[in-house]
Amino acid sequence: MVDLGNPVLKLCQDGMQAEAEGRPADARALFEQAWAGRTDNYDACVAAHYLARQQDNPEEILRWNQAALRHADAASDDKVAAFYPSLHVSVATAYERLGNTIAARAAFERAANHVAALPADAYGEHLRAAIADGLRRLS
Repeated sequence: MVDLGNPVLKLCQDGMQAEAEGRPADARALFEQAWAGRTDNYDACVAAHYLARQQDNPEEILRWNQAALRHADAASDDKVAAFYPSLHVSVATAYERLGNTIAARAAFERAANHVAALPADAYGEHLRAAIADGLRRLS
């Protein structure tokens, strides 16, 4: 559940809603506000992860996903544990788009190392499938 008392997370939730409603410019502005309002590595991890989704350039997608991963690594909070599979899949996908299949496979392997943190729900199953598909595709 999203902590709506956290203004950064609230902005990200509002950004996701804007995405779902087909308002990408509004979504990007909300994610940029979240990034500007980050107060710790957890906030930065979440905001960077969503900002990566708003990028058109594969290099920028990778840069924001790597920033999200660095902030997750720096967070002293266990709340980021369940983010690792998604973060690594995002990095892997960016590397794959850039044609760097070796780095992409390594990132999918890192994602696979974190699948135990995924929930047993549709989201978790979606990520498990993405990891398996990526590993199969790049083997």
